[in-house]
Amino acid sequence: MTDQASLARLASLPSQDPGFYDREYNNRANVPDNAVHMARWAQWSAGVRARGAYLADLSYAGEDSRHAQDETLDYFPAQRANGALPPLLVFVHGGYYRALDKHDHSFVASALPALGVSVAVVNYTLVPAVTVPEIVRQVLRSVAWLYRQADRLGHDPDKLFLAGHSVGGHLVAMLMAARWPQLGAELPADLVKGGLSVSGLYDMEPLRRAAFLQRDLRFSEDDVARLSPAYMPPASGAPLAIAVGELEAAEYHRQHALIRAAWPAKVAHPAASDLVLPDCHHFNVLEGFASPDGALTRAVLRLMER
Repeated sequence: MTDQASLARLASLPSQDPGFYDREYNNRANVPDNAVHMARWAQWSAGVRARGAYLADLSYAGEDSRHAQDETLDYFPAQRANGALPPLLVFVHGGYYRALDKHDHSFVASALPALGVSVAVVNYTLVPAVTVPEIVRQVLRSVAWLYRQADRLGHDPDKLFLAGHSVGGHLVAMLMAARWPQLGAELPADLVKGGLSVSGLYDMEPLRRAAFLQRDLRFSEDDVARLSPAYMPPASGAPLAIAVGELEAAEYHRQHALIRAAWPAKVAHPAASDLVLPDCHHFNVLEGFASPDGALTRAVLRLMER
């Protein structure tokens, strides 16, 4: 089957029953012990912050920001090797745009700094205080800010990579479709050198149909069109690694296959990975960041060709 035929098949929604999307996308209901896993994230994250070698609550807010208190990030610097500037991984958390926080995800920096990679974990304002398009703009600002602050923070601006989980994976894909020079003349078109999307979402129409989400997201049909990276051209040829848990809902596997069909050259790039992680659901899939030999740690290093 051709990529276009695969894309058309995967873009066809599997059900007209709105209840189907509530069931498929309600990860907390689908993983009854989700609180155990999120408590583990919090414990690991507190341990990473307790090491003390990080910069907390750096503001990336613009001068006219109405939500500056939310537009912050934590920065975990790499241990430099041979004086070379390290690459930077920018991590964007999930939570369906309405929950969670960067402090829940400091553990993404468990292993990477010791392997020579700096890590920034980004916060953004949650819905319903802002719209999802505004969240996209905030995360764009955070990455542009990190590019501009590379000299001060000590990472290589030409080695800037992204990672995200769930709707954080959606935001990674949106940033890989962004036209960066339109946001600032000094920003290169290929500002993002690669991305890793874990349990990512690339077509927003199912979320519009899921009543338990739509109450807060308030997506219009126009929003869906503007926020679905599967139907946008990527901004560059940078690799996109994708991962999904073996035990995740069928819709997450469809979304995973959808971006593979939509952006085949990016997913098939030699530096990319296409992973279905065994025995993993929507929450423990992120544990692949917690150790040097974790599947997600390895996927990041492969993106960076390290």
